[in-house]
Amino acid sequence: MFELDQSQIVEYRNNKPEYYHQLAKQLAALLVEDTNWVTNLSQMSAFVYQMLPDLNWVGFYLVNPNDPQALILGPYQGKVACVHIPFGRGVCGTAAAMQETQLVADVHVFDGHIACDDDTNSEIVIPMVVNDELKGVFDIDSPTHNRFDQADADGLTELLKILIDKTEF
Repeated sequence: MFELDQSQIVEYRNNKPEYYHQLAKQLAALLVEDTNWVTNLSQMSAFVYQMLPDLNWVGFYLVNPNDPQALILGPYQGKVACVHIPFGRGVCGTAAAMQETQLVADVHVFDGHIACDDDTNSEIVIPMVVNDELKGVFDIDSPTHNRFDQADADGLTELLKILIDKTEF
């Protein structure tokens, strides 16, 4: 149903805002079937993993209901991942603690980086805030240094807003 082909890679690289605009339409249509948070986080992880080039991990870390100052692994696509991340530690924990998007060109120089996958070289993490409450973070990794830019941050933030709008948490 959704596959990334060479023409889409060219379109993505030449006009990221338009490419993300098209992804937003597709994601909204994909998430119309159900409002369950597990279903929709799973669908979004798979969709982004399939539709953006040069990624090796896409998924969510959620606020741990047993420890609200830590994240636990949620739905994702990629290799086996870290399960628990305290707020303030690593890129995900920093995004959660600060509730600000983290755009990291080289994870190996990020203070306190947690190396779940040695192949990861850059990362973007966007907080997932629903009704002024942090629910988790959306985490995307790449094996390429400096893979993500502000256009990716803006586009992925828009996709996350669609997810939040279409999902019951």
